[in-house]
Amino acid sequence: MSNIISLDERVRQARDKEAALKKRKKIMAARKLINETRGGFRCEKCRNEIEFKEFSDMRKNPDPRVPYIFCKSCSEEYIDYIEHLKGKGDRDCYWRNEIWMETWQKWIEYRGSLDNYLRSKEFRQLLKELNQPDSE
Repeated sequence: MSNIISLDERVRQARDKEAALKKRKKIMAARKLINETRGGFRCEKCRNEIEFKEFSDMRKNPDPRVPYIFCKSCSEEYIDYIEHLKGKGDRDCYWRNEIWMETWQKWIEYRGSLDNYLRSKEFRQLLKELNQPDSE
């Protein structure tokens, strides 16, 4: 009789396993988004690593024209993109054409969508759930 597992115990184990799987999925979803959007010492656009000194300097003296964490190259491009919107911009960089402008516009829209999602009620609820200790 000691080898018999109760049906209640099997149901509890199955429920626990399912709850653990759901929590793991939630953690992976949150981690993926947070890692993609808050890249630490990585450029938010090109994902290249940013040297610690450059990152530190950026944080101490942020360029008010650049609202993202960009590497030097992406920062220069972003500023030029904004200048192009004003009808200015570096005309020597002839490759910065309409398609380049459209690419930047779509990236900014994408980032805005991600930021909105990260502020959504549901995503905040997910983070709150992940910060709560497991019940039982």
